[in-house]
Amino acid sequence: MRIRAQVAMVMNLDKCIGCHTCSVTCKQTWTNRDGTEYVWFNNVETKPGIGYPKHYEDQDRWHGGWQLDEKGRLKLRSGGRVKRLSRLFVNPDLPSIDDYYEPATFDKDILANAPAGLKDTPVQQPRSALTGEPMAVTWGANWEDSLGGTHEHGTGDPNLARMSAEAAARVKFEFEKTFLFHLPRICEHCLNPACVSACPSGAMYKREEDGIVLVDQDRCRGWRMCVSACPYKKVYVNHSTGKAEKCTLCFPRIEAGQPTVCSETCVGRLRYLGIVFYDEDAVLAAASVTDEHDLLDAQRAVFLDPSDPAVREAARAAGMPQEWLDAAERSPVWRLISEYKVALPLHPEYRTLPMVWYVPPLSPVLDAVGEAGRDDTDADDIFHTIRELRIPVEYLAELFTAGDVEATAGVLMKLAAMRSYMRARTLDGTVADELLDGIGMTADQVEAMYRLLAIAKYDERYVIPAAYSKDAAALEAQATANQDCALDCEGGPGMTTQASAESFHLVEGEQVRPGGPGLVSRRSDGRRGFTINPLRGGA
Repeated sequence: MRIRAQVAMVMNLDKCIGCHTCSVTCKQTWTNRDGTEYVWFNNVETKPGIGYPKHYEDQDRWHGGWQLDEKGRLKLRSGGRVKRLSRLFVNPDLPSIDDYYEPATFDKDILANAPAGLKDTPVQQPRSALTGEPMAVTWGANWEDSLGGTHEHGTGDPNLARMSAEAAARVKFEFEKTFLFHLPRICEHCLNPACVSACPSGAMYKREEDGIVLVDQDRCRGWRMCVSACPYKKVYVNHSTGKAEKCTLCFPRIEAGQPTVCSETCVGRLRYLGIVFYDEDAVLAAASVTDEHDLLDAQRAVFLDPSDPAVREAARAAGMPQEWLDAAERSPVWRLISEYKVALPLHPEYRTLPMVWYVPPLSPVLDAVGEAGRDDTDADDIFHTIRELRIPVEYLAELFTAGDVEATAGVLMKLAAMRSYMRARTLDGTVADELLDGIGMTADQVEAMYRLLAIAKYDERYVIPAAYSKDAAALEAQATANQDCALDCEGGPGMTTQASAESFHLVEGEQVRPGGPGLVSRRSDGRRGFTINPLRGGA
């Protein structure tokens, strides 16, 4: 067992109100520079919808993520080394600016300085932020917000295409007959990241100490293979610098024990951050299971119980401080994913083993029970109504369980049972034992899950240990090496300036293990990271 720690996130979609505060604060913090006008490290999509960039979930088109070859071995959908090298200069699997959107700007001085006495209101046509030419705004990162454009494009949602005809027919795009929920998305910081494996220059790497996936700007040559390989399309190219950029999970804040900007500013308090221990030696086997419906359980099996004495001893042997062990044991992410099992990964069939998980949205189940003429206090009636909710279970299954309807329905049943149990206990103090028996949880577990999902305080939602104390001096030296803030200098956020480049410069070292996928990289500050071997294409 090779134990690792990973900073992971869970989002409770029942609490997302689609305010886009997370997107705006992330944009202002990380991508408010030239070359990133179209870049949104955090975006909030309306589902159903085709997303941002358009149809990013259609891997038959973009060839992102991993698949199994004839021998059951993992290989990149984008192809092996020879195929990728042949496409360095002509890559047909890259989204164009039209798939994202062409950012527009306005010369507001024309309006502010318009002379007095005009008979007509002065107007200014939008101009492209890329070319400066007049343009028509026909798409955007949030074009389908709250079904605004879904009536025209919703039928192109790749998730609908994978559903059965009978289930897809239940999805209506008419007023008062449809449904919607909001899906915030950031980089998944996967355990088996396809972007890292596809990078020909080795610029993409996964930090050993916390699993955050970053880009070394000094090594990046702008080959854009990472953009093609990422199935979530969360790697972008800065058209000003020609370098790849992506969500950094706000690692300077994480190192200081603070939550990410999107989490800190989330109005709905739907995000949870914490440490998850996992067995690195089990990652390859988990990503290689044959049946896609088994991928959820396979990834959960990779995670290690932080309260297990053997796991804690292995973590100490790996050099993790006591603070990290305690944080892992209190992690809300671990509890939602592995203890309560109500959090699900986004598109596990991509086989990247994503580390941003979601609690699926639950329609107003008690109202649905009443409308169906059933008893909203009867466990059987509640569970039977799950499959008749406004948000089709089949649609959620395509998003979160590779089409496994039973796994998705099981999560929804737990959430519905929690609502009904807490409602009965609050109104008349009764204990609905039949509900607890139906989901296999105790009263204490249900009440703890309710507290975490509904009324958890700040320090319960974000359990983030500060960086290793032994790294404190190196981090301080890196921060003070330049009078300017490293985030404001040329090279982009989370990357290196010339003055501090040595702090993150990668030097290839020994293999992680014989036949393993990674190469150990040692930075000059003594901290280690590892990259998937780009010449072997992962596996």
